[in-house]
Amino acid sequence: MSMKKFFINHTNHPSDHWSAAQISAAKIYGEIVDFPFPAINPTATTEQIHNLAEEFAEKILAHAPAAVLCQGEFNYTFAIINLLKKFGITVVAATTERVVTTEILPDGSSRQVSTFRFVQFREY
Repeated sequence: MSMKKFFINHTNHPSDHWSAAQISAAKIYGEIVDFPFPAINPTATTEQIHNLAEEFAEKILAHAPAAVLCQGEFNYTFAIINLLKKFGITVVAATTERVVTTEILPDGSSRQVSTFRFVQFREY
């Protein structure tokens, strides 16, 4: 009997907005489960951030994920990645190619549009 494998998306970017390439790459690890990133209070102390990371790490570990995509506020991300890796969990970041187009507007001002194209998941 095989256990179901999960790829936890712990970001502010729901998987239903991902490209086909990113979904395909995630499914190599298992079924995608969105686990939304918490709102991080900018006035939170280091201890509060660590406590929040412990709380979410416990919830994520309960799913016994094959891998976790984790990107977001830097202090929290650092804390939770370290906790997950301590338990042997593969934690990845999505790498992208940034494509910028610039349009000169009639008044001489410019507008830039950035498009991010998924390339791969890279392990922390």
